[in-house]
Amino acid sequence: MQSRRSTHQLVGNFKNAGREWHPEGRPEPVNVHDFIDPKLARAVPYGVYDITNNLGWVSVGTDHDTASFAVHAIRRWWTTMGKKRHPKATRLMISADGGGSNGYRVRLWKVELQKLANALKLPVTVCHLPPGTSKWNKIEHRLFSFSGASPCAATAPSSS
Repeated sequence: MQSRRSTHQLVGNFKNAGREWHPEGRPEPVNVHDFIDPKLARAVPYGVYDITNNLGWVSVGTDHDTASFAVHAIRRWWTTMGKKRHPKATRLMISADGGGSNGYRVRLWKVELQKLANALKLPVTVCHLPPGTSKWNKIEHRLFSFSGASPCAATAPSSS
């Protein structure tokens, strides 16, 4: 499986490039500037892509991109989807990019992965992609290629 955090997305009624048709004289009101609304959070998507089954899983947090969040997303994928699709698995191999919360130098990432391996009773192997090669990572094209674009340029609704 591959893991990756996508870019932070603003949550709220922000302008989005593109076209969406509305009756004349009734445009949808949106914020014209992308200033962060202190009442709303930023969406932090973290994806897990199952290469064997061509299936993806995205966990969305609203706090910060941390190694704990990254490993929690992998744990949720395993308990919800991975274990059912790979019942005979004897180990878990993770392909990750080399930077951010799941970087090869991040100590918290290693500590949290060890906790995950202990909890799942599975050895976990992590292979990091070399710097500058994440553009060839399948998760970028299959899972996050449309995450920044809203259909028909519609704004992403907020929960408030």
